[in-house]
Amino acid sequence: MQLATAANESLAHLSNNLIYASMAVYTLAFFAHIAEWIFGSRSKVARTAAALTQSGTQAAAPAVQVRSKGTTAVLDKPQVVTRSAAGTRDVPDGPGAAGGTVQGDLYGRIAVSLTTLGFLLAAGGVVARAMSVQRAPWGNMYEFSITFSTVAVGAYLLLLVLKKNVRWLGLFLVTTVLLDLGIATTVLYTDSDQLVPALKSYWLLIHVSTAIICGAVFYIGAAGAVMYLFRDSYEAKLARGEQPGKFATSVWERFPSAASLDKFSYRINAAVFPLWTFTIIAGAIWAGDAWGRYWGWDPKEVWSFVTWVAYACYLHARATAGWKGRKAAYLALFAFACWIWNYYGVNILLTGKHSYAGV
Repeated sequence: MQLATAANESLAHLSNNLIYASMAVYTLAFFAHIAEWIFGSRSKVARTAAALTQSGTQAAAPAVQVRSKGTTAVLDKPQVVTRSAAGTRDVPDGPGAAGGTVQGDLYGRIAVSLTTLGFLLAAGGVVARAMSVQRAPWGNMYEFSITFSTVAVGAYLLLLVLKKNVRWLGLFLVTTVLLDLGIATTVLYTDSDQLVPALKSYWLLIHVSTAIICGAVFYIGAAGAVMYLFRDSYEAKLARGEQPGKFATSVWERFPSAASLDKFSYRINAAVFPLWTFTIIAGAIWAGDAWGRYWGWDPKEVWSFVTWVAYACYLHARATAGWKGRKAAYLALFAFACWIWNYYGVNILLTGKHSYAGV
């Protein structure tokens, strides 16, 4: 018995060390992404993309000419992407954070490699935590948080493996992941312990795992909506003939077009919404098994439903011409804010049957 307890304590200690190691690696990835953006800002490709973006607002944009050693080479205008929102604006995607530079791209690849290593360390920390308590590691907010950030990074890396243009998300992702892990290891940390009676069910594996996956994917969708709002404002200024500041131009000209970001956010949220619906249904079944009723208007249940309604309204809005674009993006961010409140606010500030933040 004492031997088993010592082994569990060792695994818990290993889990903590792996989580801290992942934070150190994510910090290095953060600086590598910063370097990628800095070197990309010096790229002529980025300035060319800005010229194409500005000319894309005109009905007949000329090709870009590049003169070299007395000869003239014509750089054809890249294929444009039609804006999803009402009032279409044909704008090409930017060249990415690296701006087309070799050095910027090198730092970007280093950042992705470090992010992958950080993900593997964090995943090892989650597995070690599970082994230390001999159950699914989702019994309290600390365990939920470290798993949430790990799944979010895993989803990002999966999109990269699938050749999706999402490296622009890297800096934003590792920054928020470090924030999440920092809060988890300081404010939310809880020693390894057994579950409260209500959580001792196989539904923990089903219901909570799907909730974590949904939250992580919703986070990526929300990040896309935030970037869409900034890029859309940048494109609107160019369309009005205004000249954004140097910093804004250097950053936003390298992002995908507002149309691409709008579609990205919508497709991500639409893809995971059915799983969120299943999560709520699974939670209701678990409640019936644990407490003898499927629905009791507990704060967690109420806000889960509010979040579902908010995302349902967002998806409906995207299918309605008058609510595409910025209005839909604001609604997507409101829906994700409901999800965040449902996790942090409800668990910490409100009292109900789901109040297990101190476990």
